[in-house]
Amino acid sequence: MNYMQLGGTLFIPASHKRLQEIVCENRYPGLKSLVIDFEDGLEYSDFDFAMKNINNILENITNKSILVFIRAKNTQHLSELLRLSHIHNLTGFVLAKFSLQNAEIYLKLLSATNHIIMPSIEGKELFNHQKLNVLKEIILTNKDKVLLVRFGLEDMLRQLRMRRTCDESIFDLSAPSSVLGNFIAIFKSAGLAVSGGVYPCYRDKKGFIKDVQRDLREGLFSKTIIHPSQIVDTNEVYKVNKKEYEEALEILKTNKKIFALNKKMVESLTMSSYSHLLIMREKIYGIRDEQNI
Repeated sequence: MNYMQLGGTLFIPASHKRLQEIVCENRYPGLKSLVIDFEDGLEYSDFDFAMKNINNILENITNKSILVFIRAKNTQHLSELLRLSHIHNLTGFVLAKFSLQNAEIYLKLLSATNHIIMPSIEGKELFNHQKLNVLKEIILTNKDKVLLVRFGLEDMLRQLRMRRTCDESIFDLSAPSSVLGNFIAIFKSAGLAVSGGVYPCYRDKKGFIKDVQRDLREGLFSKTIIHPSQIVDTNEVYKVNKKEYEEALEILKTNKKIFALNKKMVESLTMSSYSHLLIMREKIYGIRDEQNI
């Protein structure tokens, strides 16, 4: 499995009244992945209902075109979920509030399973270069099971006592941009993909598209989405520009180490990894009609 298969990842509260329809009956065509959220998206009073409902949903998963994850509350809850009789039908888990205090416990619980893992780093480690590097090394011990690393964008803003407006990219704000730049550099340089954070203004189509485009430029993939209207827009942005695609093909087929391409100097070895990713994206999402963006 490759992280580019995730597309926009829709987070849905575990108590959602149409959860079975969404997960099992392809309610949202074009949706490639979703997270059943037992953490921030679930009211405490709904927890018992959600737990009773989840195994029935897992039993009836037949739509294999959607990657289905559960965001467990904590390590104790993960242990409880792993005892469900149909948990093997689940693609994997988002490990909420992944930290130095619980990382080893999370990974030990999942060591004997085939589930895919997406650690979500949301706490004080976001602001500590050294601690992020320690978490990175822990994650790398399970790299074959880790699809990508997620971060808590709203958690970061809360800890900074900040809030952004709908017309601002998170990268326009100096402190958040510094935090995320460090986060991206640490994990991506180790070969780990990093997700795109949530854009809370779900009715702002233009702003959302700009946010996904900025994510791509910053090296982020798999936008965290909170409304089904964002599915189509995310998939459209993830389509590949035709000129860039043709350049990627040229870079990968050439025998030259350095050459000119469309009035730019290209070092084929330097650009090969990005070119491979671009071609992989095209296979999943296709070529973009620039008039649609």
